[in-house]
Amino acid sequence: MDNLPRLSDGLYRDISTFAHSTPHWFQQLAEVWTELGLLLFGVLFVAGWWRMRRGSPDAMALALLAPLATAFGYVMSEALKSLVDEERPCRAVAGAPVSLVACPPHGDWSFPSNHSAIAGAAAIALALSWRGIVWLTVPMALLMAFSRVFVGVHYPHDVTVGLLAGGLVAFVVVRAARRPVRALVETARSSGSGAVVWCVGREGASAGPGRTAGQGPAHAAAGRRKPSAPSVRD
Repeated sequence: MDNLPRLSDGLYRDISTFAHSTPHWFQQLAEVWTELGLLLFGVLFVAGWWRMRRGSPDAMALALLAPLATAFGYVMSEALKSLVDEERPCRAVAGAPVSLVACPPHGDWSFPSNHSAIAGAAAIALALSWRGIVWLTVPMALLMAFSRVFVGVHYPHDVTVGLLAGGLVAFVVVRAARRPVRALVETARSSGSGAVVWCVGREGASAGPGRTAGQGPAHAAAGRRKPSAPSVRD
């Protein structure tokens, strides 16, 4: 166990040195991503909610749970920070290059990484609610975690634990709350309030005016077809 801090210190120095060897434009890109990258997860939350408004109650429940589970991941990370007062590597690691961004003040502890916990939670929650998007969200989360070490404000073990813990919390929250939230969605969809129904949508609500769900254009056209005149026998 005594080797773990030294290993993390060494990895931090190596990544920081590599960061300073990259082009200036790449460093600026990393600085932007490490602060604003989480906004992309927010955009995906909104897109997932909108996409599921015409889906099943279970699909809508998962879309609503994605940001909620991510919030729980953040709360877990903050709770751990209050228990583990780990100084930031940009102040604690001797011989390391200066961080690319300003080192957070003393008392803003390093372990675990909030950014990584949020990214890990969002990646798993979105993957559970939107099939196939895992190939986008997991690389985004990994990139967010790496960027926190790249800019010099976290140790590698900070971001690793943040990713894993955030993802685990999100998985547990989604599994535990899926059924009750689905029941709430079913109740909300039968509500007389237009605003509530707009928020949760209705399953199969894509049917147009004068057409019930499940009726396609051919079915509607058949309904409009005039009956043929009776044939006259000779």
